[in-house]
Amino acid sequence: MTRSKALPYLLLAPATLFLCVFFLYPFVLVAHEAVTRDGAYTFANFRTMAEHWKFPATFWNTMLLAIVVVPLQLVLALTMASIVSRVESGRGAILYIFAIPLGISDLAAGLIWLAIFEQSGFLNTWLVGLGVADQPVMFLGYQSKLSIFVAVVLAEVWRATAIMMVILVAGMGLIPKEYGEAAEVFGASAWKRFTRVTLPLLRPSLQTAIILRVILAFEVFAVVAALGGTNLPVLMGETYHWQFALQDRNVAAAYAMLILAISIGFTLFFLYALRVPKEARP
Repeated sequence: MTRSKALPYLLLAPATLFLCVFFLYPFVLVAHEAVTRDGAYTFANFRTMAEHWKFPATFWNTMLLAIVVVPLQLVLALTMASIVSRVESGRGAILYIFAIPLGISDLAAGLIWLAIFEQSGFLNTWLVGLGVADQPVMFLGYQSKLSIFVAVVLAEVWRATAIMMVILVAGMGLIPKEYGEAAEVFGASAWKRFTRVTLPLLRPSLQTAIILRVILAFEVFAVVAALGGTNLPVLMGETYHWQFALQDRNVAAAYAMLILAISIGFTLFFLYALRVPKEARP
């Protein structure tokens, strides 16, 4: 093989090695743990997971969070990306402000919103100070599952919307301005230009942003742990619980494989639903 033909493989070698060492090898180990028990191959770990009393609530809490959070983030990310793309001056400053939550870890974001919603937090201080409430409200009490869910949704929307926004801003930057100008000449309103021109051309970026955010939504853990603890069980939280509290790595591996299977399923769905038609490809 000549040097010119070998060069692409040499350039891909570091990334391939990284994926094999830090993804493929751990994946094989986790998959093996999920289907074995005491050295024998079995599906008992998945059965134990599915028959556990917390599993239905854990599964549906995770699904409901993804169903609520991702559409909200998509709408906000499209709005923020449109603002960034349209402004002429101060664009860098606006983009920087919108992207600030990207520099905050999951746990730190959870603690920030805990400081807002806890009994002695900022929200209760304002409510009591304004006379709206006579005494602090238990927003995050064990009986307040709805308010815990709302707090987690707000924290996740605030923390991770910028991930989608950055991808969409990059996608909008690749759309030729001539398309929108031509639609405006033919009398298309701003809303029609957005829905008939921008969104169809933004489909590859939408595909990437939604898939990435959906995968991360099924892995939510630190924000839920900070705001809800065990009052709002989620799949990743139960994975941690079985691994470290119950010391059962086999069932924990079964949870990990379930999260992976759900992520792959939704990824395939969005790859198909947001695919670019052949006639629209360059």
